[in-house]
Amino acid sequence: MRPVDLKAFIEPLATQSGEAILPFFRTTLSVQDKGREIAGAVFDPVTEADRAAETIIRRRIKEAFPSHGILGEEFDDERLDAEHVWVIDPIDGTRAFLCGLPVWGTLIGLMRNQSPVLGLMHQPYTGEIFIGDGGSAHVKGPRGLRELSVRPCERLEDATLMTTDPRLFKGGEQVAYGAIEQSVKLARYGTDCYAYAMLAAGQVDLVIETGLKPYDIVALIPIIEGAGGVVTTWAGESAKDGGRIVAAGSRALHMAALAHLSGVTT
Repeated sequence: MRPVDLKAFIEPLATQSGEAILPFFRTTLSVQDKGREIAGAVFDPVTEADRAAETIIRRRIKEAFPSHGILGEEFDDERLDAEHVWVIDPIDGTRAFLCGLPVWGTLIGLMRNQSPVLGLMHQPYTGEIFIGDGGSAHVKGPRGLRELSVRPCERLEDATLMTTDPRLFKGGEQVAYGAIEQSVKLARYGTDCYAYAMLAAGQVDLVIETGLKPYDIVALIPIIEGAGGVVTTWAGESAKDGGRIVAAGSRALHMAALAHLSGVTT
């Protein structure tokens, strides 16, 4: 039996999920707040588009690979003890989606023996697919196909930093993040997974986040690493389980950020 070309499988999968999402974009949506029942929780929206896209992705994976596991944001986990586990976030950046801003994306990652080996981020409105396998990464879009490569930046003073929302940092996290933001050349907010794609593309130097779930980051790890970047937890450990995440375009910049972040315990 010939080995399956997973890259050839994952790109049409992204295209099909995008076709399910786009009819909902910049329209009146049915939105549920997943955080409503949790006291003090922030607004955590999920839309019909999220569920439609994840339904399609799950169905295609089950048809092609019935023995594989699936970890997704919107539905129950399946066979997480399998050798291969797909990790899905149908719309990462739902708040941007609701505001009509094209800085959200569909994340589809593949873990083999608990390690991320393939990742894709698809922005169907702009027609971009970012894909990586840890050894290389590329982007396909309206301007054709090109290799992804991080840009050289070794000092915080020269770096462009991105985070989803600085208000998500609490206590010691906020202090540590604030020290870095005060040091960098430029800080921008609100781009969720698109920030990591721009880091891999050499447009951004540093991304710092907290409170991520595995489906927020697994797909992005092979893209960042394939482009030559570094992504870990604030403690310098594997980012695959989410939590506090720092991604950088160079090891020197990553270490400079960890100098502020690694000791945070609250």
